[in-house]
Amino acid sequence: MAERQTPDLTSLPMRAALARGLTTRRSVMTGALGIGATMALAACGSAGTKATTSGVASPTAKAAKDMSDTEKLVNWSNWPEYIDVAESGGGHPSLEEFTKKFGIKVNYTEDYNDNDEFYAKVRPLLAAGQDTGRDTWCSTDWMVARLIRQGYVQPFDLANIPNHGNVDSSLLNVEFDPGRKFSLPWQSGFAGIAYNPKATGGKKIETVDQLLTDPSLKGKVTLLTEMRDTVGLVMMAMGKDIAKFTDADFMAAIDEIKKAKEAGQIKGFTGNEYTKPLASGDTAACIAWTGDVVQLQADNPSLGYVLPETGCTLWSDNFVIPALAKHKKNAEILINYYYEPAVMAQVVDYVNYISPVQNTKEILTKSDPSVADNQLIFPSEATLSRAHVFRGLSEAEEAKYNQAFQSVVTG
Repeated sequence: MAERQTPDLTSLPMRAALARGLTTRRSVMTGALGIGATMALAACGSAGTKATTSGVASPTAKAAKDMSDTEKLVNWSNWPEYIDVAESGGGHPSLEEFTKKFGIKVNYTEDYNDNDEFYAKVRPLLAAGQDTGRDTWCSTDWMVARLIRQGYVQPFDLANIPNHGNVDSSLLNVEFDPGRKFSLPWQSGFAGIAYNPKATGGKKIETVDQLLTDPSLKGKVTLLTEMRDTVGLVMMAMGKDIAKFTDADFMAAIDEIKKAKEAGQIKGFTGNEYTKPLASGDTAACIAWTGDVVQLQADNPSLGYVLPETGCTLWSDNFVIPALAKHKKNAEILINYYYEPAVMAQVVDYVNYISPVQNTKEILTKSDPSVADNQLIFPSEATLSRAHVFRGLSEAEEAKYNQAFQSVVTG
């Protein structure tokens, strides 16, 4: 492996399907309830239960009276820079087309910067049986697993989502939601290494070891607040398999991250907010998500991005509809709209993440071949071979690992 050269992935050809959701990221977390998982669900859960993939019953999300027919509105929370934007710099063409076509206004809010941060905002409301003020949002695989098992998200009415069959087959029967009854992927991608050559003195940053130990990067490195991406990349750099790691493997990676932080190598941990410092050079190198960097490269082609030879993580963010959402049907109409291949192609052409919808590559091959040929948007089998998913965690592991990671992030 040391003899292979790390490729510049922005120049290689790609493929449309993503193996990422097969059973695991930002990974499929069967049994991943997290630190707050054992808390009472209060009024949020109804008297009914549903079976999980592990066979353990969990609460059924409570439904509100659906106001969709009288209130032509849907409230959608999403990650920053994760939807198409008009060339003039204002508005989202796909959303405007949706409103024009269906007469439904979309309140689109970019307030999802980190899974745990967002969960901390909505969980008290969900646990108290209160409306979150949102009809849909996009959570990463492992967080979706948690939300389903806690009874915090509702099953889809598939009569309102006839395009459900357009989901890529590799993403259909995921471990946390077989058949995609509670979730549908919005976008998928990798976590790798980004760097600004202007801030690195022209040096390529291609390994996790460089991030953690290179003295020329001291105080100019950021890692992600996503535990599975940051610790996953570090474990792989240590030669561990993130699908089979032990407690000792995880804690050894935590020790390496802690050592780098205490040495002043790491200036912080971020969600999507790493983009501006990376572009300006205030951050020299960081663990970063593919689509963010491809977008930044449109304005600054010199920015570098690599998937380490030791391995990268693979993930999906997914539509869910929370308990007590007031416009559930409208949210389902919205989700169905984005599962039109031409509409998803329009989004992918802008955000540059991996499409979960079949036949989008064929559309982009005709309309924007540079995107269809980009290795970070339509990955080849060779690229996917270095992408790995973080194994499922038990409730106890989730609590223990989160606590260990957060002690480094906040300590």
